[in-house]
Amino acid sequence: MAERHPKVATVDPVWSHICEEAKAAVRDEPLLGGFIHSGILHHATLERALSYRFSLKLASGEMSEQILREIADEAYATDPTLGQAARADIVAVYDRDPACHRFMQPMMFFKGFQAVQAFRIGHWLWTRGRRDLAYFVQMRVSEVFGVDIHPNARIGKGIMIDHAHSIVIGETAVVGDNVSMLHSVTLGGTGKEDGDRHPKIGNGVLIGAGAKILGNIHIGERSRIAAGSVVLHDVPSCKTVAGVPAKIVGEAGCEQPALTMDQLIDDGV
Repeated sequence: MAERHPKVATVDPVWSHICEEAKAAVRDEPLLGGFIHSGILHHATLERALSYRFSLKLASGEMSEQILREIADEAYATDPTLGQAARADIVAVYDRDPACHRFMQPMMFFKGFQAVQAFRIGHWLWTRGRRDLAYFVQMRVSEVFGVDIHPNARIGKGIMIDHAHSIVIGETAVVGDNVSMLHSVTLGGTGKEDGDRHPKIGNGVLIGAGAKILGNIHIGERSRIAAGSVVLHDVPSCKTVAGVPAKIVGEAGCEQPALTMDQLIDDGV
C-alpha cells in the first residue's frame, strides 16, 4: 500500500492575522458581528473575502452581486498574482499609514485599498479581451470610491493610496512597486494625443496630495513629488521636485521616501 502523507495547510500570515483581528473586533464590538463575519470570518481565504467585498461594493441595479462575485472568483482562481498583490498592498498600508493599526482595516474600511483591488480585477478582464466588462468595473469604481483608473494602466504591488479621493490614472500610465500617493493625484495626458501618453512612475516614489504628473514622462525610482506640484518633465531618481511647473529642489532626503512618507521640504533635502 502506498504511503499516505498528510496535507499541509498553506501558511498565510496576512490572512491569519486578519482573522485573529476580526475575532477580537467582534468581541470588542458585538454590534459589528454580522458585518465582520460576512466580510472576513465567513471566508476560507483572503481571495474569497476580497471577492465578496468586490461584489458587495460594486453591485448595482445594472449588475448583480452574484455575477460580480463569479467574475472576481474566476480572476483570483486563475491569476495568483492578484492575491499576492493584495497582501503586499495590505502590508504597505499598515506600514505607511499612521491611521492604520490593524491588517483588517484596509480591506474593510479604506477605499484606497478597495479601489486598487477592484482595479486589479478590471485590469485582469482587460488583458483577457473582456474590455466592456473592464470599463464597467472602472465606471463603478469611480462612482463608488471616487477613484478613476483606466483598466489598461499597469500598477505594481505594495501600493498605498491614502484617502484616495479624486485619484485619476490614465490608460497608458505605469506605476511601479512600493509607490505611495495621496488624494487628488492625477497621472494624466497633456491633450488629445493618442498612443503612449501617460506617466511612468518608478519604484518607491512618493507622490504628495494634489500633484499632477502629465504626459509620457518618467519619474525616477525613490523620488518625491511635493504636494500640489505640476510635473511636466522627467524626474531623475532620488530627487525631490516641487512647484508649478515642478523643478528639482533637492535630494529625496532618504533611501525610501514612499515608505517613510516624509513630505517636508527643508534645507536638508
